[in-house]
Amino acid sequence: MQNKRLIIALAAAVAFGLIAAVSVSRYLASAQAYTKNLSNVVVAKVEIPLGSRIVPEQLTVAQFPKTVAPEGTFAVIDDKVIGRVTTVRIGVREPITESRLAAVGVAAGLPSLIPEGFRAMTVKVDDVVGVSGFIQPGTLVDIVVTIIPPDTAKLREKVSKIVLQNIKVLASGQNIDKPKNEKDTDRVKAVTLQVTPEQAEKLALAASEGRLQLVMRNSVDQSDEKTPGANKTTLLAGEAALPVPEPGLGPKDGEKPKTAPRRPKRVQSAPVAAKATATAPAPPPRPSIEVIKGAKKENVDFP
Repeated sequence: MQNKRLIIALAAAVAFGLIAAVSVSRYLASAQAYTKNLSNVVVAKVEIPLGSRIVPEQLTVAQFPKTVAPEGTFAVIDDKVIGRVTTVRIGVREPITESRLAAVGVAAGLPSLIPEGFRAMTVKVDDVVGVSGFIQPGTLVDIVVTIIPPDTAKLREKVSKIVLQNIKVLASGQNIDKPKNEKDTDRVKAVTLQVTPEQAEKLALAASEGRLQLVMRNSVDQSDEKTPGANKTTLLAGEAALPVPEPGLGPKDGEKPKTAPRRPKRVQSAPVAAKATATAPAPPPRPSIEVIKGAKKENVDFP
């Protein structure tokens, strides 16, 4: 009886040992396969500001699965990464990719943010022109100028017109990056805009001949609006009321943006000609008296 119990215990121990060995071998095989699937990726050890030059102390190496690693990453910290200028703000533990870096040899700061074929131009603003401090780097704006056209120079009649649309703000004051806390924004006296050479010429003329106004627009709104401009006549004509859309929502696919309905022209009716002859007034009623003759009643008018 005791030998039988001993045999059962030994068999159970051998079975459990085999199960444990198989489990450990499978775990080691899966861990080895997972390790083979990992790749080294250079990531940011600390937050790297926009437009700054990368130094080795800001970088470290982490392991990412090959299936989820972003394209354009770097495997080692070398000259391919060190000394490059960032074109976006890179957060902690975020991978360093080629798309987030400026070309080799580009200077740090604002020049690294200017795309090829564009220029950076600074214009003066105040609390009104600068939309009360809400314009920050990355904001898209339209530029309105109030100016006296050459054909109305003698009349001194001003015209307001949108001259540039969908212009990107590169810097607000001396800041080329958005502040972490929007409440800590300071009032600035100048903004730097990203323009083409042709737009720079128009902007320079508009700033010298008239008064500029920046109009903020939604970052997803890339539409091109054609406006005739406004003068005193169109200003005093008024405008029809429009329904207020939901914040941040644009027109649906295939739907045109809503515009103010045209005000119908008032047609003055021709004055009605007065009648040649005036209507004679009705004669006053003549006095009368009721006379009763037996069973008959009659009214007798006095002359």
